[in-house]
Amino acid sequence: MAGPFQTEFEIRTDGPGLYEFTPHVRQWVRQSGCRGGLLTLFVRHTSCSLLIQENADPDVQVDLLNWLGRLVPPASDASMSYLTHVLEGPDDMPAHIKAALLPVSLSIPVAEGAPVLGTWQGIYLFEHRNRPHTRSVAAHLA
Repeated sequence: MAGPFQTEFEIRTDGPGLYEFTPHVRQWVRQSGCRGGLLTLFVRHTSCSLLIQENADPDVQVDLLNWLGRLVPPASDASMSYLTHVLEGPDDMPAHIKAALLPVSLSIPVAEGAPVLGTWQGIYLFEHRNRPHTRSVAAHLA
């Protein structure tokens, strides 16, 4: 294996939710020619996260989004009146809190030229902001 290999994935979002990019990761790993190693993914933003989660039933993603919204409501909610970082909108500081609670990097084994994921596992960017963004995820395969 030559390497390490590096790239960045751009994921466009249009509001809170989970955005799967597993097919792009699989294709890049396959094209790298790497048969085995460790894939590291790192999101280069402070208001979104990365997750490995079920990709079979979309209700899982809806429930995760709703649960996290209840756990960390917008700054306009009375329970969040203690927040001081509010100039960028009622979703900004809660997005930072959500990103602090969830992973911003993932380590995934690679074997036989593919990420080692379970049958129903997908790789997601979890957007926490309300408006559209283009997010960058750095990938390193060694």
